Amino acid sequence: MTRFFKIGQALMVAVALVATAGTQGVAQGQLAPAITVDDRVITQYELNQRARLLQVFRTPGDVTEAAREALINDRLKEKEMARFGVELSDSALQQELEAFAGRANMTLPEFTRMLNQNAVDISALEDFVRIGVLWRNFIRGRFGREVRISDTDVERALARQGASPTQLEVLLNEIIIAAPPDRAARAAQVAAQIARLRTFAEFEDAARQVSALPSRENGGRLDWLPVDNYPPQLRQLLLDLETGEITEPIEIPNGIALFQKRGQREARRPVQAPVSIDYAAYYIPGGQTDEGRTLATEVRDQVDTCDDLYGVARNQPQEVLDRQTLAPSEISQDIALELARLDPGEISTNLTRNNGQTLVFLMLCARNNVDTGTTNREAIRGQIRSRRLAALADALLEDLRASAIIRP
Repeated sequence: MTRFFKIGQALMVAVALVATAGTQGVAQGQLAPAITVDDRVITQYELNQRARLLQVFRTPGDVTEAAREALINDRLKEKEMARFGVELSDSALQQELEAFAGRANMTLPEFTRMLNQNAVDISALEDFVRIGVLWRNFIRGRFGREVRISDTDVERALARQGASPTQLEVLLNEIIIAAPPDRAARAAQVAAQIARLRTFAEFEDAARQVSALPSRENGGRLDWLPVDNYPPQLRQLLLDLETGEITEPIEIPNGIALFQKRGQREARRPVQAPVSIDYAAYYIPGGQTDEGRTLATEVRDQVDTCDDLYGVARNQPQEVLDRQTLAPSEISQDIALELARLDPGEISTNLTRNNGQTLVFLMLCARNNVDTGTTNREAIRGQIRSRRLAALADALLEDLRASAIIRP
């Protein structure tokens, strides 16, 4: 018995050693260099994590290739910034992470849990945010003094914006699926199925079943709208669609948007593209409950212009009314999509905040065009500055890449 017991022990030890060696092999494979950029290493684990992060961000195209290119660029940026001693403190990084999560209408712990559910470690987001913030600040510091925007530059931009007598308009079907945190996974599955549809009838039927917008009643059909009404980050995507084609799911706070293109045309331009948009958001408790909608109807009956909302909000906490004048690129995507459908003085009550507990009474005050005064000129000056800094950053990155040794 003793002999057999010793043999059994030996077999158990051997099996354990093989299992341990296998686990170590997997771990070593994940941590092995997948790419080297000069003397800096990118591991397979980093590649996998960045690809998963890009999937969470609904990045279109091949996320594996996008992750590879982004991480190579990150190593080049890190090496260049190290020459100048550029760093980001832990407290500053924490603030940036919280702000990043806030743009998705989530707290950082909520955003971290969502990442964990998608097998993404928080360190992947930390690297993504840290390098992005450092590079943006580095470019401003390095090239800021070189970028001088003259009045002539502004006048030239104004002339270009006002030169075209026509504008592109798009005819779309829309679906926005409500996706609060507790239903986000199911909403993503439904959105992925809709993105694979092929006909107008199928998309319109899906809109009637799942869309959270009033347009669901007519299959999500929208009228012709200038493509400039849509958020800047969506315009080229919409223009690139073929007739009948559907976008990939687009994440917005507490929701997922999809669009199907029915047509595109060139139309007479009544006004120039807006340089800034003036809008007001009045926050009503109750969300999309009967009580919340009743309060929204009462407010609608009291206001004709955005200025009237100040009277409605009088004697209430200051945060219940948010009046903003922002460049289109600075507006939250879900709000921008709602504003795209409105004329000045019109109202939307489709959005919520606070996990659906607060209804957003959204009103478009004005679309400010190039001839409306000093504010717009300063906005144009800022846009020119941003474009020139971006061009300088791209050129620097190309130079860094050209002189680097990248394997494989």
